[in-house]
Amino acid sequence: MAITDDIRKAATDPTPLYFLAGTADLAVQQAKKVPGIVEQIRAEAPARIDTVKNIDPNAVQEKATARAKEAQENLQAKVTEFISTLDTDLKKLGESAQDFALRGVGVAAEYAVKARETYEKVAEHGEQTVRTWRGEAADEIEELAIAVEPNAETAEVKEEEKPAAAAEDAPSKKSPAKKVPTRKPVAKKTAPPAK
Repeated sequence: MAITDDIRKAATDPTPLYFLAGTADLAVQQAKKVPGIVEQIRAEAPARIDTVKNIDPNAVQEKATARAKEAQENLQAKVTEFISTLDTDLKKLGESAQDFALRGVGVAAEYAVKARETYEKVAEHGEQTVRTWRGEAADEIEELAIAVEPNAETAEVKEEEKPAAAAEDAPSKKSPAKKVPTRKPVAKKTAPPAK
């Protein structure tokens, strides 16, 4: 029953009626002013009519021509000023665009140099990393250590050989001991962190 409630509310709400009453009152107030305006026009009309009758058409034409010439000159001056301003602005805009382009080239060249430097640093780091992965860095350090300490300790390593065919029948044979230099633990060279 919401529709019924809305209808009751709209029928009992006085706001629209107040609006109509206010509008009617304003119209009446403006209508009361009309007779005074009509009387003023009646009083001023003969004088205005005489002024219009007494005006020389040639004078009116000359005034109109003078105003037209003045307006044309003003318009032409403003158009000329606008065009010269536009021309100057376009030249400034062209110079600014050229300046921005040159600055852009300079900035691009600077970034290219920085990019090249960064590229070379990263490549250097990558080379160290690959060496570490391959063990080349460790081998180089080991060779250096052997060169510095030629009398490195040796240890014997025993290996057993078993013949494939007679593994159970034949006694095991020992191979002669080999001298192998023992490796000392070497500090690993770590690659510098990438910047």
